[in-house]
Amino acid sequence: MFRFDFIKINKMSKREAINRYSLIIQRLRKTPATFNEISEFLATESEIQEYNFSVSKRTLKRDLEDIFSLYKIDIQYDFSKKVYQIIESDYSNLNSRMLEAFDTFNALRPNQDISKYIHFEKRRPQGTAHFYGILHAIQNNVLLSFTYHKFWNDEFTKRLIMPYALKEFKGRWYVLGNDQKDSQIKTFGLDRIINLEITKKKFKYPINYNLDEFYKNSFGIISPNGINPDNIILSFDAEQGRYLKSFPLHASQKLIKDNNEELRLSVDVHLTHDFIMEILSYGNRVEVIAPSKLRNQIREVHLKALNQYN
Repeated sequence: MFRFDFIKINKMSKREAINRYSLIIQRLRKTPATFNEISEFLATESEIQEYNFSVSKRTLKRDLEDIFSLYKIDIQYDFSKKVYQIIESDYSNLNSRMLEAFDTFNALRPNQDISKYIHFEKRRPQGTAHFYGILHAIQNNVLLSFTYHKFWNDEFTKRLIMPYALKEFKGRWYVLGNDQKDSQIKTFGLDRIINLEITKKKFKYPINYNLDEFYKNSFGIISPNGINPDNIILSFDAEQGRYLKSFPLHASQKLIKDNNEELRLSVDVHLTHDFIMEILSYGNRVEVIAPSKLRNQIREVHLKALNQYN
């Protein structure tokens, strides 16, 4: 009985700690806060959730160390302002996704029946079961072996790759790596990988390889090597333009014209299938101004679509 109670208490203690980490992050996302402000917030949440989230300064210090160790979210004390605050770092993109995960976790508590209040997108699994194993292989520089099923045919091929990175695009995850069959850098969708094997064969990560630089002028998962990007000028209606100002099409986006009639912008990207499909998704709300080759290509697609309805 004593051992059962000890295990139960220990599980509750861990659960309280994880929830407390989440609450501390939640509070500091709003504004930097003093120790007293954090304590008051935790006391209020203790009453609401029927847990004991109270902390001493010593416990808070340990919590902040655990938060950084687990999630790479850096919270520091500003001695001049006497407040705790989240510090932006090289992990800023990771931090954002971690914070999104915290929001979702807090909403989707397993002890609540909320299925009738939330409608999830009904889609096939995205291969995240492979995520941990692939990330382990990348971090430890070991080759990955797997069978790959292409979208456009029923062919299954055996692959052996040097995995370099994981990349997300439109709700899907991909592993980027050097395919040993032809020494070309390729992307493979995690949801199309089967029979994944983490080998024991090591490889040397290329010294001159930089993921951000590799995708600097790309939209999506395709990155043509050794090809200069195109300077693309697009004209959107004002309503769509407001959305693109708050959520840019690409990191290279620059505004050329912004008024009540039009938002005109430029981006420097490669003209890949992913980018062309993105432009087509805006329908009649976008006009390609330049280059002419893209303008003509989009025009031809729209004409073919129109002919299907004639």
